[in-house]
Amino acid sequence: MHERLTQLFATRYPSIRSQFPGEGRRRWHLRVLQEFWEAALRGEIPSASDGSNLSTDDDFTQDDDPFDRLTEGPELGLLLRTDYSNEDAWQAFRIKLQDVEKELAEAVKPDEPPQVPAPSGSEQDNAEDSDSDMESSDGIPSPIIKVVDPAPTERAFFTHISNLTALHLLNDVDIRQAPSPPAGEKRVHPPNRLVDQGTWQEVYSGMNLWIYDTQSNTDQCVRLVSQEGDFYGTATGDSWRVQGTHICELQFNMSFMGMMINFGGLDRWDYSERRRNLDEANQAIM
Repeated sequence: MHERLTQLFATRYPSIRSQFPGEGRRRWHLRVLQEFWEAALRGEIPSASDGSNLSTDDDFTQDDDPFDRLTEGPELGLLLRTDYSNEDAWQAFRIKLQDVEKELAEAVKPDEPPQVPAPSGSEQDNAEDSDSDMESSDGIPSPIIKVVDPAPTERAFFTHISNLTALHLLNDVDIRQAPSPPAGEKRVHPPNRLVDQGTWQEVYSGMNLWIYDTQSNTDQCVRLVSQEGDFYGTATGDSWRVQGTHICELQFNMSFMGMMINFGGLDRWDYSERRRNLDEANQAIM
């Protein structure tokens, strides 16, 4: 958590948690952060705190959240289904994803050294752990993408949700200094927390989110959601459509090879999804 937030959370998080029991950690964090953004609009950014005056009870990351079970595990990315109108298209997509995931696992698997027979009666007879089912010997999880197809009783939470709502539910919120505008260019107006509000920007951390939506039924692509803006003017929650057969390779390259999605400095993010996020960011948390 950014040092600008620690003092605010120390004073406000306990009361927010008491005022809205049962909501969970992520939503409590969003409620506290809402107060930060209201202060930013007034030009009253809280001062930084080094955390030295906080007690061990002031750890704001340990409370449970209703959707923690969806983000737990060794996988690197999370594919979220948000449209349930075409089961055949979804199943076809799943099969292709599983196929390319197997191909990637084979491609990155290191060469195995020659096997040396173990002596009779060795304790290694049963040395193969169940851990190997989820993680290969080179530390790459298998599967690399966690697929979340919500149960019918939970689908109302996820149906046709925006990128920002997905980040709210499945990632952890924070802030950072917004990128600087190019020389001679004014800051965005009106200000928006996903781009620049009082020189700050709302950002997220956690598993990369890939969203299967209504359009996915026909184009077999998903939205890859950004957790922070790129250069000035781009926004947290921006997305672009990725072929389902490219998900695993891109996730591997982002996680292990340091690949960044930046389009060479061009703004090629989906503007309609950005507009949707920017509008939603201005709505009060109910």
